Amino acid sequence: MAVNVETLEKLERRITLTLAADVISNEVSSRLKRLARTVKADGFRPGKVPMSVVAQRYGYSVQYEVMNDKVGQAFQQAADEAKLRVAGVPRITEKDGAPEGQMAFDATFEVYPEVVFGDLSAVEVERVSAEVTEEAIDKTLDILRRQRRSFATRALTDAAVEGDRVTIDFEGKIDGVPFAGGKAEDFQFVIGEGQMLEQFDTAVRGMKSGESKTFPLQFPEDYHGKDVAGKEADFLVTVKRIEAQHLPPVDEALAKALGIAEGTVDALRADVRKNLEREVKFRVLARNKAAVMDALLSAAQLEVPKALVEGETERMIENARADLKKRGVKDADKAPIPAEIFQPQAERRVRLGLAVAELVRANNLQAKPEQLQKHIEELAQSYEKPAEVVRWYLSDRQRMAEVEAVVVENNVAEHVLATAKVNDRQMPFDELMAAS
Repeated sequence: MAVNVETLEKLERRITLTLAADVISNEVSSRLKRLARTVKADGFRPGKVPMSVVAQRYGYSVQYEVMNDKVGQAFQQAADEAKLRVAGVPRITEKDGAPEGQMAFDATFEVYPEVVFGDLSAVEVERVSAEVTEEAIDKTLDILRRQRRSFATRALTDAAVEGDRVTIDFEGKIDGVPFAGGKAEDFQFVIGEGQMLEQFDTAVRGMKSGESKTFPLQFPEDYHGKDVAGKEADFLVTVKRIEAQHLPPVDEALAKALGIAEGTVDALRADVRKNLEREVKFRVLARNKAAVMDALLSAAQLEVPKALVEGETERMIENARADLKKRGVKDADKAPIPAEIFQPQAERRVRLGLAVAELVRANNLQAKPEQLQKHIEELAQSYEKPAEVVRWYLSDRQRMAEVEAVVVENNVAEHVLATAKVNDRQMPFDELMAAS
């Protein structure tokens, strides 16, 4: 029988479903009988509880289950017959005026949209590349050295210089009044490493152990502490100890300490280069992929199903609550989080997901087995035992699904870059690594 699909607006559709009342009642009776075999009630042996008691206690819930199952089956059958791609969960409402012996329901739902792409060859995309230079290797080695540095107390006559670790007491006041977070004792920081505001850092340079100083400090307008942002404070600081740092030299001892089997400086630099090149590759790929996705969104024309946006918004809210719970926030699972905070991002995700899915379908960009294997092996190379990491990925369907999603996105990026107007740019190493 042909299914009558009523178009309400844009992607919204409605189907009327009819069910025979006796089918519902027979299924309810059947389920109650099966339930009576195992149900327990005071005063009766298991399996001997009268049907009237079983029906009184469980009738409503069984009726609800049966209605859900039967209406769901009827809707699925009707949607299949009408060849509809349903987006989200249908909204079911009982309808009055059904013929005798029948029950009628309206199923209101959305369908997936048609995705139409503009001319991808006219879309401009910036594609960046980056190189690992000797300077980048030197900077990385400096970071590794700082992770293994030591400190030695300076003489009382020595002034604090950049790179020294100082232990201080300080107190700040605004208009002569102390403020929250403006006081500390035995506070340590390393001069020149950006731990403190530049004005504070500069004021401490040149001071000696036992010396005190008062100086003004202007908090930036965008300072994270809103109570003091944009205001000027007077700080009294006392230096209690100054320690000079000692960085280990780049030599064979450092190479061995970092796990380089050959134990040579050349091998250490080669290992650093290898790791940096792997990191650069993934960062460049991620940045170019993001640029492609932005271009894809600009070229795709489609209506976005509200149901999918609502579902994505709900997932984002739940993720936010889970994050709050990890941070130890009390009653995080009940935290009132307004949906509108996430709605723009949720809509973008849904829109992009639909556009990507259509491009994949139309151009056969699905992930191939050899691509999945190659990607997993690349991921595993940054671990001590790559073979175990590969097995770890291959043994879990969820992890493999995540890998597949990444590979599909890579395929989409390659397809768009091969089609669009590409503007190539050599990105400095530092700029790439500083980008979030």
